[in-house]
This record gives sequence, structure tokens and C-alpha cells, in this order.
Amino acid sequence: MSRRVILIIVAVVVVGGGAVAWFVLHNPGLPPGFAGANGRLEAKQVDIATKYQGRIKDVLADEGDTVDAGQIVAKMDTEPLEAQLRSDEAKIKEAQDNRRTALAEVAAKQAEFNYSEKQYRRSKELVARGAVSEQEADVDQAHMEMTRAALLGSQAQAVRTQSAIDAATADAERVKAEIEDSVLKAPIRGRVQNRLAEPGEVLPAGGKVLALVDLSDVYMYLFLPEPVAGKVALGSEARIVLDAAPEYPIKAVISFVSPKAQFTPKTVETAEERHNLTFRVKLQLDKNRLRQFEPFVKVGIPGMGYVRLDSGTDWPPMLQAKPVPEQLWNPTGSTSSN
Repeated sequence: MSRRVILIIVAVVVVGGGAVAWFVLHNPGLPPGFAGANGRLEAKQVDIATKYQGRIKDVLADEGDTVDAGQIVAKMDTEPLEAQLRSDEAKIKEAQDNRRTALAEVAAKQAEFNYSEKQYRRSKELVARGAVSEQEADVDQAHMEMTRAALLGSQAQAVRTQSAIDAATADAERVKAEIEDSVLKAPIRGRVQNRLAEPGEVLPAGGKVLALVDLSDVYMYLFLPEPVAGKVALGSEARIVLDAAPEYPIKAVISFVSPKAQFTPKTVETAEERHNLTFRVKLQLDKNRLRQFEPFVKVGIPGMGYVRLDSGTDWPPMLQAKPVPEQLWNPTGSTSSN
């Protein structure tokens, strides 16, 4: 046998062995009652945005950081609001001083009215005895009515001063609320996917500063043919195997099966498969176990999803859930402590 023939045979064996190894590793055989398809990990995105127009003072989180719910991630410039708050607080103090003055005026007018009322009553009694003329009694009555009107006017002024206090207090509370809303906090525990604005930028109301990936709402979509999708039960167990950790299948739950068929999207690379009608199936990751897999929670990371068509069948050994060792990885990104 010639040297050339030997080399050709060796090359064929190597290529054939590599092809067989690739097929075994990437297409493990599934027992009856199971189906699988490729997919990509997805997660709900939550945008952190400004409530009011303003200039960004500081952004306290970078792309890749993991932030907790309630953590401060950005601050807006509040100097104009703080100046407005000082002005409103001065108006409150002025209105309170005016109210004290108005109440003192009410007390004085009340005393005058009480005196004039008593004087009029005495005059009426003296008229009956003939000691005082009707004219003098009429003068006392007119004076009493004047003091009554003055008292009512001072009381109305006191009410207006209270209204001024309430209005100034409402303005101050509104400004305080705007100042509080100028401190942007993470509404959920998540990872910063995109940093959309930088300090010094002026944003309109609703301007986005950060985009978070919700680490408590992670899922994968599979596209299964009708014979398989029709046997998938909502709420049944599923498995997700990420390319980044193929030896650690992740428990998932089937939370959605599309009622309508569609062409397989372009995320499935082969044109033949894209021409087939399939049903979209959502595999929702167990929220209680997501902390173990947080470093792998990246939108778009590829993997395989597997569904069980018969709930009475045990999962094959390669898809049995396994405990994840703590030293499997170093966390991706950093955890912001600001």
C-alpha cells in the first residue's frame, strides 16, 4: 500500500471520528417521551428613567454590575429644586407669621364686639326705663354692627392666611417629592445591561439612564413542531442546558405555549428548519434557583431546552438536575455598593 493511500485513510478516519464525536456531544440521544430544541436565554428588561427633565449629576452603576432592589444607581442635579424648596419654606414661615398676626387681630375684634354688644344691651334696658333716648340706643346698635363686621372680616383674613400656609406647604411637598424622585433607585434586583446616559447630560422627562436585566424573570423560547407542541402541558417540568455550563441542567417550567403556529425564526440557523411551522414554547427558570446561575444570565446566551411529554417518565441521567458547586465561576461584573 502506498504512502499516499495510507495518509488518505488516516485523514478519513480522523475526520470521521471527529464528526462522530461532534454528533455524540452535540446531539445526545433522547429517550422516547422527550423533545429538545435550541434556544437563547432571555430576560425581562427594565429601564430606569427620569421622572422629570433635568441634568444627570452622577451615575453609580456600570454595565455588568449587579444591583439590588432599592439601591441608588443614579442622581440628578437638584440645585434648582433645592433653591425652590428654600423659597417655599420661607413662604410658609411668612404665612405662619401672617396667621399669628391675623389671629391676634381676631382676638382684638372679638373683644370690641363683645363690649359693643353689652353696651347695646344696656342701652336697650335704659330706653325701657326712660333713662336713655332711642337715638342713643340706635348709635350703640350701629357700633355693635360695625364691630361685628370687623370681627367677620378679621376671621376671613385668618382663614386666608391658613390657606396661604396650606398652599406654600403643598408647593414645598411637591418640590421635596421631585428631589426624592431625582434619586434613581433600582426597582428590582438586576444586572446593568446598558448604561444609556452619562453625568452632565440633560434628559427630558422619561429619559432612560440604565437598562437592567431582571434576574428574577429569566426564560428561553423553543420552537417545537405541532406533533410535539401538542403534547406539551402547561406547568410541566422542563430543562435548560446552557452552552456555558452543559454539565449542569437547570430546572424550568413550561409557562406558555403559543396557540398559533409560525415559521421558525432566523435564530434557528438552518433554512430547512425555518420553513417548518412550529409553536413557540416558553421555558421559565425557577426563580428560587436563579441566584445559583446569575453569572450565566446573559441575554442571548445559547443553549438547549428540553421538554418532557410524559410526566410519568423519569428524566434521563444527562438531564438530571445537579447541585452547582460554589467555585464553578467567579461572578460576572461587579456588585455596586453605592
